[in-house]
Amino acid sequence: MTAHVSHAPAGAPDLTAPRWLDAEEQRAWRAWLFSAQLLMDRLDRELTHATGISHAYYEILVALSEAPERMMRMSELADRCLSSRSRLSHAVSRLEERGWVRRQVCPEDGRGQLAVLTEEGFAALDGAAPVHVESVRTHLFDQLTPDQVENMRDLGETLLGHLDPATVRTLP
Repeated sequence: MTAHVSHAPAGAPDLTAPRWLDAEEQRAWRAWLFSAQLLMDRLDRELTHATGISHAYYEILVALSEAPERMMRMSELADRCLSSRSRLSHAVSRLEERGWVRRQVCPEDGRGQLAVLTEEGFAALDGAAPVHVESVRTHLFDQLTPDQVENMRDLGETLLGHLDPATVRTLP
């Protein structure tokens, strides 16, 4: 292992050195990371068990249900779902097999593809939504005080403002 040599002038902070987390930051980071992972796993398992819809497919259906005319360009849908285009295309193919989504050519340019939520897909989403919201309420909001919910919103909006400013402006 090679020793790191600082090129900072004597007495100046070394800006190339890692800014390690202190013990309290490490505890906060790990608690947030592990709880978020466990929560998402729990939501996915409960939704899949009760409805046969994975959380990833549920998010696609939600995004389409909220889009104008319940349709969205595939590339935009991939971005919204934080998915690669190939992964989203595979998921939409599975949803097409169920009759919940159909694809159509984008009329504006004739090249792009649109994903369109069908009535059957909307009905599936409508049936799954109560299961999902009860799971979110049980495993998240019922565990928090009103002050913690407010802090959670503030934290989320702060991080969104840094990571994706356009998204924070579109939140209800």
